[in-house]
Amino acid sequence: MAHLLSANVALITHRLTKDDSTPFVSAFPVGHKAGTRYDISYVFPLFSVNSTDNISKTLHEFLDTRYNRHYRPEEILGFIYAVLHAPLYRARYAELLRRDFPRVPFPDTADHFESLSGLGWPLVQAHLLRELPRPGLAAFRGKGDRTVDAVRYSPQEQAIWINKSQSFSPVSQAVWDFCIGGYQVLDKYLKSRKGRTLSLDEINHIGAVADSLAFTIDQMARIDVVYREAFPD
Repeated sequence: MAHLLSANVALITHRLTKDDSTPFVSAFPVGHKAGTRYDISYVFPLFSVNSTDNISKTLHEFLDTRYNRHYRPEEILGFIYAVLHAPLYRARYAELLRRDFPRVPFPDTADHFESLSGLGWPLVQAHLLRELPRPGLAAFRGKGDRTVDAVRYSPQEQAIWINKSQSFSPVSQAVWDFCIGGYQVLDKYLKSRKGRTLSLDEINHIGAVADSLAFTIDQMARIDVVYREAFPD
């Protein structure tokens, strides 16, 4: 965790899980079950505490030779993150991903590597809530005291109600259902605040998370197209 006390980003994954495989990233120190409900998370910082590249020399040499160019650490993490979020990859290796660390395949061509990297790095940024499209999902609506009484999703209204008069909308069914670490993200966030009055920061955070989840759904579909081209078998 010392590596995350200064500007950095880390990949979070697991070796054994009862949940579906859910890789994630963090720019801050995290708890020992940051990626799943039940199982220990492993944290892989992109840079070491002295800001040096934390990608192994062996991997750098492998990529340099395979693709005839040198990639920055961010480009390598972008590629890995894209692969770990490709729906086809997760379906093909679902059982193995529950029993061991993810194994990352590398495509034959630099074009496929770079295309996946170019899709994965924006996903990293979106999950860190740093840079992402903001279509304005989950706007806070209604009059009241902003207290979370009972969390209820209405598919017809595409709204998340927190009490009888106040809600967040629009929120699609896909965004509402999206899970990370075995939890429905928005449902978990709001229910953990039951009985509390939401602050303005929390209200704005819910909107940002909803936008990030919508972008994730779309980006995973784009990643899958390239992944299928890169790894057809």
